[in-house]
Amino acid sequence: MSTYQTEEEQVEAIKKWWKDNGKSVIGGIVLGFAVIGGWQGWKLYQKNEGEAASSYFDAMRNSVRIGQIDAAIEDGKRLIGDYGSTAYASFAALELAKLSYDRGEKAAARDQLHWVTESAPDPSIRELARLRLGQLLLDMNELPALQALLGQPPLAAFAGEFSSLRGDLERALGNQSAAREAYQEALLKGVQDEGLLRMKLVDVGGVSPAS
Repeated sequence: MSTYQTEEEQVEAIKKWWKDNGKSVIGGIVLGFAVIGGWQGWKLYQKNEGEAASSYFDAMRNSVRIGQIDAAIEDGKRLIGDYGSTAYASFAALELAKLSYDRGEKAAARDQLHWVTESAPDPSIRELARLRLGQLLLDMNELPALQALLGQPPLAAFAGEFSSLRGDLERALGNQSAAREAYQEALLKGVQDEGLLRMKLVDVGGVSPAS
């Protein structure tokens, strides 16, 4: 049964509802269009920002290619400063870390990688930077910092690489048994350079399983 028994009652109810709520409805419609317009504007802004960041990154990579490392570093720093929220800034920081390491500036490389682990918009990029940071910490013999880094569970796609890194840490600490276990786990989970991992496993007294 209808709530309102007659057509007249229904009309009166609609009139009353409109009187009470019409302004808010109109405001909602206007707000809706504003949100849509704002979203379109935001997408356009992101597109323009992405294109500008891409241009900076291309310039940086070109400078690296022709051996103008100082110019590449400046391009990378400018990209990070102006477009730090983009993936291109993360890629630039990863490249800057490599350039810094190649120049013997390991602390600078560490800082760049740490920035990516905190700022990259994509979890996979953050995890790649975290892996590279861990490898650098091992190279710098900053073992307590590496232990802290390995305390955070990795993404599944990086599990094997982090197990291998844990084996490297245990080996550096003189824990041969723990290193073997970590390397064996890494083999099961999969790594990019399986041949190197097998050699590491043998070096700590393990037996490399058949391929």
